[in-house]
Amino acid sequence: MRPDTITATVLVIDDNPAVAMALELLFSLHDLRTIRAASPAEGLALLAAQAVDLVVQDMNFSTDTTSGEEGQTLFRAIRARHPDLPVILLTAWTHLPSAVELVKAGAADYLAKPWDDGKLVASVRNLLELGQANRELGTRRRAEQRLRRELALAHDLRGYVFADAATARVVALACQVARADVPVLITGANGAGKEGIAAIVQANSTVKDGPFVTLNCGALPADLIEAELFGAEAGAYTGASKAREGRFEAADGGTLFLDEIGNLPPAGQMKLLRVLETGRFSRLGSNREKQVRVRVISASNADLAAMIRAGTFREDLYYRLNVIQIQLPALAERPADILPLAEHFLPRGRTLSASARAALRAHAWPGNVRELKNAMQRAALLATGACIEAADLGLPAMRAGTTQAEAEPDREAIEAALARAGGVIAQAAAELGFSRQALYRRMERLGIVRD
Repeated sequence: MRPDTITATVLVIDDNPAVAMALELLFSLHDLRTIRAASPAEGLALLAAQAVDLVVQDMNFSTDTTSGEEGQTLFRAIRARHPDLPVILLTAWTHLPSAVELVKAGAADYLAKPWDDGKLVASVRNLLELGQANRELGTRRRAEQRLRRELALAHDLRGYVFADAATARVVALACQVARADVPVLITGANGAGKEGIAAIVQANSTVKDGPFVTLNCGALPADLIEAELFGAEAGAYTGASKAREGRFEAADGGTLFLDEIGNLPPAGQMKLLRVLETGRFSRLGSNREKQVRVRVISASNADLAAMIRAGTFREDLYYRLNVIQIQLPALAERPADILPLAEHFLPRGRTLSASARAALRAHAWPGNVRELKNAMQRAALLATGACIEAADLGLPAMRAGTTQAEAEPDREAIEAALARAGGVIAQAAAELGFSRQALYRRMERLGIVRD
């Protein structure tokens, strides 16, 4: 929002009529509506009766001109009743230590009388713009939370654990395309959770009651992949003492999930393309064709387009598999998922300390969800008590040069903690290892609005 378009209401609480009038005139010159209160009690009553976007309050009322105790009491009352409302403090006593402490406790700004008009107006505008951004962010976050709730109510998510908005969009897309009887290609880093997304597609598809068969194409030698996919007759290859069913036969009437599809050898690629086109194939060592109806979902952590350019992956097969593509971000790109997943992987009765939570949030997770799962299993084995500490995780020490601000929880981590705590600040703060006021300050710096 541009400063010259701001329209907002500022409440001035000051028992000096000349000061209050001067502030009202100043704000009116900048298109800001001002209402005035001549006492703390009147100010609190106005706040209870109408919407206000910002408060400018005096610290030194006529009944208490030196200590600022009445101003402190007023500020604490405003914060208790309206925790998200920005408050600017004005005082004629610049040495007043309590004013500095109140800024630490959440006051938006602290200015001495006589104030600098430009500085005061700039502070008001910045805070109003931040408030507008907070409201827009809150609207978006509420929409994201509503999406997660609706997904969980309307679809079978197969226990897939997520809290991040980026993951919610992926899950929503998986549910949306599930009923379309076309191949789906899921791309993303190794260990990011692509098989879980495939399971969601299958569970919400028209063949959800059919089998869900998986094959990791990167876990088998090239000369055995075809036999795994299409089956083999006895004697078709060395060691084939009896006929065996392939994954396509096993998945008939259901879904076949082909992980690491980029590892499929050229001969297997050609046969897979034919099955996708006709639904027909032959076992190795047999001339008799079989007809199947199988929904194919594939996944790759490789750049298939680059493999096509290099001549190692068939372009026509790529377009057959990639009718619909779902891109799953790496865990580092969906940080709000980290703590919910970590808690999901912990055995019942185990908890995470504040230091462990900070370490989990600070780690880059190059191995994605798989690395996180391994870390939690390790911690559960090595921890001496029920509470997992940072040292139990076996993660590298925080990188050199990391500042305290960088080590603090980011926006996604705080919003996820607030969501789990149902918006209760004290509970979210305890989970993050913060005091309530420290969490309020961190939220204010990040522009987080509490729902």
